[in-house]
Amino acid sequence: MASQRLTRINEEIRRELSEIIRTEIKDPRVNDTMISVVHVDTTNDLKTSKVYISILEENKKTDAMAGLHAAQGYIRKEIARRINLRNTPEFIFKLDESIEYGLRMSKMINDVMKDSEDK
Repeated sequence: MASQRLTRINEEIRRELSEIIRTEIKDPRVNDTMISVVHVDTTNDLKTSKVYISILEENKKTDAMAGLHAAQGYIRKEIARRINLRNTPEFIFKLDESIEYGLRMSKMINDVMKDSEDK
């Protein structure tokens, strides 16, 4: 279980990352894509953070992830400037497909409900 301090750090990093990705990264692979920072999981020593990213546009996922990896140095520098931490973590971007999975399940449930009403 993460400590209360680590939970606050994760939330602050998530908030700042969302803002940086939304407004400051000029890479068109990232800029033209709907990207959400779903969750941040930072290690206890603040050396690394796994950042779970959701990208709803299926055909832009690989390009957007490549753009985020390319901007990793800039993102880390901005986080260091905005959040006062002893160590600024190295970011590991991971694709999170839980939102898409939820949408797909919701559509399947709606289809089943519609079919049962038609009978």
